[in-house]
Amino acid sequence: MRFSHRTLFAIVVFGLISGLSAGAPAQQPATSKATAPPSATQEPVTPPTITTPQGVELEPSGNGVKIVRAKESYTTLSLEGSDLRPRPPLSTDHVKNADFLRELVRLQWRPSDPIDIYVIRPPQVKKPPVVLYLYGFPGDLDRFRHDRFCARLVKNGAAAVGFVSARSGYRGERGPLTQWFVSELPESLAVTVHDVQMILNYLETRDDLDMSRVGMFGEGSGGATAILAAATDPRLKAIDLLNPWADWPDWLAKSPVVPKEERDNYLKPDFLKSVEGLEPVRYLPKLTSCAVRIQFWDDTNSATKEAAAKLEAAAPAGAKVLHYPNGHAMYAVSSEGRLFEWLATTLSPPKPQPDAKSL
Repeated sequence: MRFSHRTLFAIVVFGLISGLSAGAPAQQPATSKATAPPSATQEPVTPPTITTPQGVELEPSGNGVKIVRAKESYTTLSLEGSDLRPRPPLSTDHVKNADFLRELVRLQWRPSDPIDIYVIRPPQVKKPPVVLYLYGFPGDLDRFRHDRFCARLVKNGAAAVGFVSARSGYRGERGPLTQWFVSELPESLAVTVHDVQMILNYLETRDDLDMSRVGMFGEGSGGATAILAAATDPRLKAIDLLNPWADWPDWLAKSPVVPKEERDNYLKPDFLKSVEGLEPVRYLPKLTSCAVRIQFWDDTNSATKEAAAKLEAAAPAGAKVLHYPNGHAMYAVSSEGRLFEWLATTLSPPKPQPDAKSL
């Protein structure tokens, strides 16, 4: 297994420290006594793990050290077959003003992969509905630190929960340099769908959110994840997709996200077979009980327009599909927080109708 430069540095430092300790002269006791062999029934001693400054957890192995892994299935979208054990959440970086309440929460259920989420709530709503926000690869959390953006997210009365996918942003810095979101596409998608479910599990432990009204906004790879997550977890009542990735054979063949020098690797039958069970086009028609909106910014999808057309054709009855020819048209309907209105409105309870006698 190959490690990033930071991890290799930590391993080398640990090796040097271990070598120095091993080479130090041992202090001999005055009298030596034979040590009894360990009992056959004695529990084996679990070797200690080592955590680098970057948060990578290592454990001793026959060839030195290896990264600690959790049991997790990359072929199953549900949590079945995986053993992800959440650690206690760590809440910090609290911001409170007239427009929003924001906190940064660190969650973790895999060694070496802590997940930071921003929970942003409207101060005027006691238990607001919840919208998960997942922007596409290679996005980071920076936008959720901007006060104006946070105010726009929650101005329609819904809370916002921002996070990043596997192998994106800061989470992409911990693996081998040769691996990235697309090269490990089955793992990237499955892990992030698992993350959505684990994040929802955490949010259900809070008492300041209405978890009966949950939606998800996904852009790019986040849109693909939202489709897969909604097909897996019925807690998602509505999804809003912007330029979602889909139709892997065509998308991998034509998307500008894929470097030309790597493209042939992802068009091999074995690779295409590995993502066959994670195809958004296959899962989208099944979302009959989930409100769906799909938005296409056409001039940014020109290279993958066939893939977009196939996804649109698979949309369930009742899905809202919108096309914007260019950035100007997109800006007109999405600026100043208008992009977030649909989910907030869809998740809001119906307004009571006036009694006929009072009319």
